[in-house]
Amino acid sequence: MKRRDFLKTAGIGSVSMLSLSVSAGAAARHARERPSLDGPPADMFSVLLSGPYAPVVACPDLGLTTVNLCDGSYSMTAIYPVSGLPLDDVDRADDPHRASPIGRFYVQLTGMYCAYDLPGGAIAMAFTGDNTVPVSGPQGATYFVGTIPVDVIEATGAYKKFAGGHNNMVDILRNLADGSLVEDCFCNISVH
Repeated sequence: MKRRDFLKTAGIGSVSMLSLSVSAGAAARHARERPSLDGPPADMFSVLLSGPYAPVVACPDLGLTTVNLCDGSYSMTAIYPVSGLPLDDVDRADDPHRASPIGRFYVQLTGMYCAYDLPGGAIAMAFTGDNTVPVSGPQGATYFVGTIPVDVIEATGAYKKFAGGHNNMVDILRNLADGSLVEDCFCNISVH
């Protein structure tokens, strides 16, 4: 069973995944800690999506017209820098898990769209496939491991040149026994 099929069947993606107070606190921290770009992004850059998913409780306006983050179908997690983004005012740990988040990733866990809220702009994408496989994990968890091809359908600000580009996601999504989802996904976003 593929990742998206499993999530649809299991009913995962509802606002019950995490408490609203946790989500609101994460959104407030994100607004205060936002770094900025110190030049244009490279023609290919990589970011890490990492952490638990939470429901979207305060819909941000990313200036995108192809996704509606306020429709109740989106969940979010943190974005960390890996390479290709000239960021100022961000700690640059060798391990992306130890750096500060630079943005938020929004995804329809049972749909086909996602959005990246990044320093200097935003990107909307559509999933075009799913090459993940389920793997049994410890303590009743299921891991979805593999790659996911995604097309860039809209981009704003410093990322406009990525419209029509591509993202190859290298993903490990953990569905824990309590129903919560935890992501570790390297996103390799390119203009071609």
